[in-house]
Amino acid sequence: MKKPDLNLKLNLKLSPNVDLDKVLRLLSLRYASAALVLVAVAALYGAAAFSRPGEASDKGREAPVATAVMVCPGHEGGRLAVQSLPDRKAGGSVAMTPTKGGSALGAMSSPGQSWGKDTKSGDDSYTLRATGVMAAGLEAEQTTHWDGGDDRGLAGARCATPATDLWFMGPGPASADELDLHLTNVDSQPAFVDLTAMSGEGPLDTVDGRATRVDPYTTKVVKIGESAEGLGSVVTSAADLALRVSTSSGRVAASLRVRIGEKKGLEWLPRSHAPASSLLVPGVPGGSGQRRLVVAVPGEADARIRVQVITADGAYAPLGQDVLDAPARTVTSVPLDRALLGKSSAVRLVSDRPVLAGFAAERGADVAYGTATPPLAGSGPGIVADNRFDSTLVLSAPAGAAAVRVTTMNAGGRGASQEIKIPAGRTVQHELTAPAKGAEDDETYGAVIIPEPGSAPVHASRTLSTGKGDEYLFTVLPIIPAPTTVHLPGTAGSQTALIPGE
Repeated sequence: MKKPDLNLKLNLKLSPNVDLDKVLRLLSLRYASAALVLVAVAALYGAAAFSRPGEASDKGREAPVATAVMVCPGHEGGRLAVQSLPDRKAGGSVAMTPTKGGSALGAMSSPGQSWGKDTKSGDDSYTLRATGVMAAGLEAEQTTHWDGGDDRGLAGARCATPATDLWFMGPGPASADELDLHLTNVDSQPAFVDLTAMSGEGPLDTVDGRATRVDPYTTKVVKIGESAEGLGSVVTSAADLALRVSTSSGRVAASLRVRIGEKKGLEWLPRSHAPASSLLVPGVPGGSGQRRLVVAVPGEADARIRVQVITADGAYAPLGQDVLDAPARTVTSVPLDRALLGKSSAVRLVSDRPVLAGFAAERGADVAYGTATPPLAGSGPGIVADNRFDSTLVLSAPAGAAAVRVTTMNAGGRGASQEIKIPAGRTVQHELTAPAKGAEDDETYGAVIIPEPGSAPVHASRTLSTGKGDEYLFTVLPIIPAPTTVHLPGTAGSQTALIPGE
């Protein structure tokens, strides 16, 4: 083997901590040239750290969101709606196109704009891409309304952001006619997806559901319980399901569609909040029908969970249901009808183990599902893009008195802002009304919910409904903070700053 030119070391500006004898020994090994490159990088990094102290920060910093990607699942059609954040400097663009390619369905270029379009049933998903100022605080939804037929119901979904690890909670194949998982790859390289699940009987261990390929710019529909990709027969007896979607390579946007049964409604399950020991599930709807709290414990140890209900009348521990013992790696379902007495509410859970939580609700001829959410205060505004029909915000303040400012807007303009106060430990409902300009009964309009300065944390959801009695149709949208900034990691004192993160 030809010896490397040791004179190269004379051209390196090594930091005082570099041992030249070790460098010479490395140079005699088979991969000496690679080692020399690593030494050079380390030397340069060391020199930068010593010569320019204070310019890097180990705390990182906040930077404005400048790009955004969301996927609306399409499939049975429905209305696509987009709402951008108002009162910001102009710049950037937003365009909604078929994921597989083609002409844009719509575009926006000014902050505060709303956009909506009805689509037909088909296999297409739609990808929203935003750049510049327009990307910050952007929201997109898909809402479907069927007033007759086997799938009669009102269904809504927040258009999904691509991710590498996420959860869904809801009915299993034993409680639903169909569970269709829509996986969309918005990137130029294939993604590979692994599915795992838990039920009321425990973990559903199987080698099925692993390494499912999703090609670039395509949507793959996986039928849970009906195919090997959808976990096969092991999942068919599950009445309740916690489904984990993770990628071994790449990332996907995921949406899970539930068809309960003939004339019993269909819905898109909301993406669950990550497992945590303290959770708040907002927006459990009031009125008639069954309500269930659904909890999953993904860890190896059982969880003891303290439960509190927050209504307009105050916060209280439900009699006989104040403490829930939930087995590890299992989904537990708890009836809430007696605890809620038909009142709109939120449910707070404090656990000694990280858990997942959500709810299932039935009313009239329809079903709806909710999940735990992070608070709006300090995290970002809440935005809902499609508020046609009867639209109600459900706001809860578990930790202290709170206040939010709500503004509605559409293509014709914006309505007057309203301040909504939420007393400590209370849940408040607020009926939304469309801006006067150009308002029609079936017109899309958006709403922006911004916590007031000094407000305690607020958790929110939106209930969209139409009809009465047995003809009542509804859907619930958990409201999460719309990101306006992204945290950039610190760079001081670590070579990891040289390696880009996910």
